[in-house]
Amino acid sequence: MLPSLSAQRQVSAFNFYNLKGISKSVMPGVGGTTQGPPCFSKSMEKPVKAGWLKKQRSLVKNWQLRYFVLRGSTLTYHKDGKESTVQGAIQLRFCKINELPPNSDDSGKYLFEIVPRSTIDRERCPNVFMANSQSDMEEWVRTLRRLSYISAVIGKSLLDTVTYEQRFGPCMVPILVQKCVEFIKAHGLDEEGIFRLPGQDNTIKQFRDAFDAGERPSFPSDTDVHTVASLLKLYLRELPEPVVHHTTQVWVHKTFMISLVYF
Repeated sequence: MLPSLSAQRQVSAFNFYNLKGISKSVMPGVGGTTQGPPCFSKSMEKPVKAGWLKKQRSLVKNWQLRYFVLRGSTLTYHKDGKESTVQGAIQLRFCKINELPPNSDDSGKYLFEIVPRSTIDRERCPNVFMANSQSDMEEWVRTLRRLSYISAVIGKSLLDTVTYEQRFGPCMVPILVQKCVEFIKAHGLDEEGIFRLPGQDNTIKQFRDAFDAGERPSFPSDTDVHTVASLLKLYLRELPEPVVHHTTQVWVHKTFMISLVYF
């Protein structure tokens, strides 16, 4: 008995999607209910970050509440927290992520933007977002910068940072580390409490944002040396892997304790 026309169409669709390397679970009408284009289907990869943000619509400039999910370097947004329908996706590679200062019209709003590298995409798809709080906005910006490949310095691995910065000339350490060490050597060797006393939080944040935005700021000679030292400590603390491995730290600690016993 010959298969029905409907069955033939499903078999043809199955073969087509298999040839394209697409899972059967995202085939329209064949064994799955996932909505949206196959390339935006729900991934099994664990999200780096997820949560609610308001996204500004490009034409009417009003705000839409959407659920955002960050996997790898792709940010998708959905109408609900179940990720059932993908409203759109933003590729973060080579984008710049900026905090937007509040103005009289945006008082009490915590805004940031994702700026595409392409001028055409930038004009066509301005991506402005509103977080629920200052801390929420800073956490989103910090996470997005780390995955945009050009913006983040703090929070990115040493290898990734040095590899990227070598495009601009030979370097053995990140520019942030080099500038901080040079300033501390020039102004902080005789300073009491260096690396112990805290710096100025607002100034640390300004320098951090500048380095994360791909700039190479210089420290004015009157900059508080404890602020520069705190920036360097922040960089080392946020590294994905420690400069001194845990086993090395344990070995140094044990060696120190043994030396106290014998001497």
